[in-house]
Amino acid sequence: MSKRLNVLNGTDFIRMVEMGAEQLRQNADKVNALNVFPVPDGDTGTNMNLTFTSGVEELRRRPSSHIGKAAEALAKGLLMGARGNSGVILSQLFRGFAKSIANMEEVHVEQLAAAFQQGVDMAYKAVVKPVEGTILTVAKEAAKQGIQHVKRPSDIQSLMNEIYNRASEALAHTPEQLPVLKQVGVVDAGGQGLLFIYNGFVHALTDSAIDTTHTVVGHTPSSARYLAVAPRAISSASVTDKQQGHHEPVSAQAKLATEDILFGYCTEFMVTLNTQKAKARPFEEHDFRERLSAFGDSLLVVSDDDLVRVHIHAEYPGTVMNAAMEYGELSRIKIENMRDQHSHILMEELEQAQHNHHEASASVLSQQVLKEAVKLQPYGFMAISAGAGISGIFKSLGADQVIHGGQSMNPSTEDIVKAVNQIDAQTVFVLPNNSNILLAAEQAVQLVEGKNLVVIPTRTIPQGIAAMIAFQENEEPEVNINLMQQAAEQVESGAVTYAVRDTTLDGLDIKQGDYIGLHNSTIITADENLLTACRALIDSLLVNGGEVVTIYTGEEANEQQSQQLVQYIEQTYSDVEVEIHRGGQPVYFYIISAE
Repeated sequence: MSKRLNVLNGTDFIRMVEMGAEQLRQNADKVNALNVFPVPDGDTGTNMNLTFTSGVEELRRRPSSHIGKAAEALAKGLLMGARGNSGVILSQLFRGFAKSIANMEEVHVEQLAAAFQQGVDMAYKAVVKPVEGTILTVAKEAAKQGIQHVKRPSDIQSLMNEIYNRASEALAHTPEQLPVLKQVGVVDAGGQGLLFIYNGFVHALTDSAIDTTHTVVGHTPSSARYLAVAPRAISSASVTDKQQGHHEPVSAQAKLATEDILFGYCTEFMVTLNTQKAKARPFEEHDFRERLSAFGDSLLVVSDDDLVRVHIHAEYPGTVMNAAMEYGELSRIKIENMRDQHSHILMEELEQAQHNHHEASASVLSQQVLKEAVKLQPYGFMAISAGAGISGIFKSLGADQVIHGGQSMNPSTEDIVKAVNQIDAQTVFVLPNNSNILLAAEQAVQLVEGKNLVVIPTRTIPQGIAAMIAFQENEEPEVNINLMQQAAEQVESGAVTYAVRDTTLDGLDIKQGDYIGLHNSTIITADENLLTACRALIDSLLVNGGEVVTIYTGEEANEQQSQQLVQYIEQTYSDVEVEIHRGGQPVYFYIISAE
């Protein structure tokens, strides 16, 4: 690919992706080493490498000289394999890129520059509160430079050079945008990983050898907060006419399985438009219809003067009505559970067929009723855990699926989807229990069919346990979401691990091998003595009071030291109840919570 290119096709793009992946693979450990926190779970490079490798594997399964199809294959692989915050953001960058060129067999420089820009736009939309000084900033500045560059005559190679060079400059500037990076003297790890990918792109276009001598330092934005959404659809095969026999007196309802009902509640209401509310959100029928169409199907909107009639089949009637209330007052509300109605119809038809001795019809209907007997439970739980003991605790609290994850190995979006799909429940709550797994869990919401998937944004193991304890089986999903989130937010979480290098953070001198205590996400103590670090952490957790302290011992914890910690709490905080459990988690000697 040494000649200058004015257009880029799928074959060229595949080579770029493969060389970008190789460059990232060779340098994943370097990116891992750039974690701001000196704990042995700095896996930004690993997450990005696993994510991009998944994309390459899908691309190799579906190679195409059509660049739109090749990019779509890459995006699909990235989406399914996304791990950690950095991996999910990377998947969104190339998802937007792919959408921009979806119908193009080859692209010229302006179209390629626009594709990079659309990737940035989609990635920013995936993050509710984007943090500058991260991979997002690096991608944004690079894409902006690409758009400027193609305003004058250009070719593919020079465009990619401009994008790469500007990404490098933006990366170098990240410590000025995030104080924590400047404090530790590093640049953003996610941005560095992206730069390695772009470096591979450049070398693929120029047929030059890959330079592996880059200086690397960085961090990925673990403090950013993200939001899950939860519309879903169900698709399953229903009974066919061929199975029934065309002479059998079976109604259309019998040809439909209850799980084929995509949106379960027939919802009807009237909106009386409010002139005061109209000032904030004027009613436009087309816009109103478009907005509600996101919540279900079978939508009808009829407006007449100041009245609007709405009919919709929705999974969350409350969400629909909340949106409508922004325009006025609701009346004549009627909500019916169509899944329950369908089950009753099947039972009635089965009884009628048996009474009339229609044996073939009764056979078909009995199979349908049998399927309905194994109904989805209203709720299910999937938790991500580290350590056999902690996994056992989640299972004892009612978790249907527990998968291993956390420090050093984050489960992919696909891993989460597979676990959720094994849970027979209408609403499945996912507890990531780690800030670096949160985005992958939220991305799974878009991929799960047939269930209402809700991600409770738990960032620690104690938050996840508190959320499960707060769950109320008889409450509606929206109520439980609030209960579980509030419970998680009220927990003070601590962990004790060891430093893997010397550093200074927030005025705290940390030496390699020191035991360090983290209160929520902040390192508050470092000491060469494990018990001293643990006591300082416990004091920090209880500075504002507390009634119960729970200690989860890690796989390297010492029984004698664990009992000394219990004694310290009992002697120092006489009003505090202490519980201790064998967690078995790697990396952290102790996980401690205070409530």
